[in-house]
Amino acid sequence: MRAPEKLLLRLEWRVVRRLDGRLQGGHRTVHRGAGIDFAGLRAYVEGDDARHIDWNVTARLNEPHLRLFNEDREMTVWLVLDRSASMAAGRPGRGKHEVLAELALVLARLFCRSGNRVGALLFDTGVLRVVPPGTDRRHVLRIGAELDRTAAASSGQTTDLAAMLDAVARLARRRSLVVVVSDFIGDGDWERSLLRLARRHEVVALRIVDTADDELPEAGLIVVEDAETGEQLIVDSGDPLFRVRFREAVDARDARLADGMREAGVPVHRVDTDRDLAEALVEVVARTRDRRT
Repeated sequence: MRAPEKLLLRLEWRVVRRLDGRLQGGHRTVHRGAGIDFAGLRAYVEGDDARHIDWNVTARLNEPHLRLFNEDREMTVWLVLDRSASMAAGRPGRGKHEVLAELALVLARLFCRSGNRVGALLFDTGVLRVVPPGTDRRHVLRIGAELDRTAAASSGQTTDLAAMLDAVARLARRRSLVVVVSDFIGDGDWERSLLRLARRHEVVALRIVDTADDELPEAGLIVVEDAETGEQLIVDSGDPLFRVRFREAVDARDARLADGMREAGVPVHRVDTDRDLAEALVEVVARTRDRRT
């Protein structure tokens, strides 16, 4: 049995079955039409469907008014998957790469089961692979196969987050739900790209975090390597000044991410590599619903 098939079977048994039905309603279509969820009222104009006139409101206001509903229409979902070198951090078998693959397959399977079309954009520094939107389990396995083909990371460059966001903006022709799965460790003016993307699409960020991203072990002299550039330094991990500077750099990175997401109106959800995946996704949906109420 191929690796994507084995992984999907395991996730369907351990995660998808636990989530099935619990994640419905986490996202609502952006269209309005003849659905079942009441969306509001507006004045009748010539040419409107008279079947949607609210006669009680019409009698009260002495002017014809229509009832509007959220339309039950399929949604196109784009999974933007960061496959850069920094995503390789973490313990063997449970690093950020592995958690990203599990998240991608679970989300693709859940959205497809609900009748939505799911596409994927896999972004490595200098390499872009696209899986056009599809709807069935075979399509989910295709995304898994592409995840399995992660290219060797390029050295000397950091993740270009702006290029990753601009790429999905070009691909998503119709208004879509865009789920960005990344550790958001990279350079560039990505805030503008996120603002442009969020103006047209509903965007959700899932930030995968490993302990190694935020904490420095006290182990004396250690070799620190930038996973994105390959640059190596020998540092004294017990040096108090170095530890303070490391903490300040982590805090500054997190603050910039929070500010950029807040300005664009994009919710960012933290998914730790040691967290139960089903619990993390249920929490994401609960926070999304709370944000809308």
